[in-house]
Parts: sequence; structure tokens; C-alpha cells
Amino acid sequence: MTELDIAEVARRAGVAASTLRFYEEKGLIVSTGRRGLRRQYDPGVLERLALIALGRTAGFSLEEIARMFTPDGRPRIDRRMLAGKADELDRRIRELRVLRDSLRHAAACPAPSHVECPTFRRILDDAVSGSLRPPPKRRVPPH
Repeated sequence: MTELDIAEVARRAGVAASTLRFYEEKGLIVSTGRRGLRRQYDPGVLERLALIALGRTAGFSLEEIARMFTPDGRPRIDRRMLAGKADELDRRIRELRVLRDSLRHAAACPAPSHVECPTFRRILDDAVSGSLRPPPKRRVPPH
């Protein structure tokens, strides 16, 4: 397969050319040379860019992502690091669920004012202390 120029890689990977230059500066990708003023890349760079995008989406730093490749560019992913990141995401998901449920409670709270709602007051206290907890389940009155 023929080499791809920077514009084609940027288009196919969905990133700006400046991002490609930045990734190259950080050692995440390597150009194979230049044709005129345009950097050229091996088509395999697209898979590497996909792995970088996946790592960024998962919350890995560029330094962590760089360590996921061998010097010749092949993936070398530390499974313990992946498991640790998955655990971190699980914690964040739990926090976000509590936050979502707190917002839903505040939106639907029947109290005349949020400051009069004991659940909302607890949410405020928890937010200040950094320990949001799930609000208690509301009992549904019998019809």
C-alpha cells in the first residue's frame, strides 16, 4: 500500500494535522518522510491513531498511551493498567449515577423550595464534603 500524506491521514483519522504533528513530536507516531513539504505516513498509522483515540477516550494520558507501544510501533498493552483504568471508570460511573440521581431528585422534588427538602440539603452537604451518596429511595404512596 502506498504512503499517505498528512492531509489524508488527518481526514481519515478525524483529527487535525496539528494533532498529528503534536503526536509525532511526543513520539506517538512517526512519519516516514516528506513529499515536498507534506509529511508522509505508513497506512498502519491509522490503526495506531485509533488506539490512541481509544486510550484518550478511556482517560489515559499521552504518556501512558506512549508506553503502550513498543519502540517499533507495535501495541504492548499492560493488562493490569487496563484493569486499573476499568476500576477507575467503574468508580466514576458510580459517582456520575449518584450525581444524575441527585439532579433528577432536585428536578422532581415536591418540596416548596429545595432548601426545605431534607434530601436536597443532604446532597448539598455531601457535595461540599466531596462524598455524594445515592439519595434514599422515595416511597410511592398507595393509590
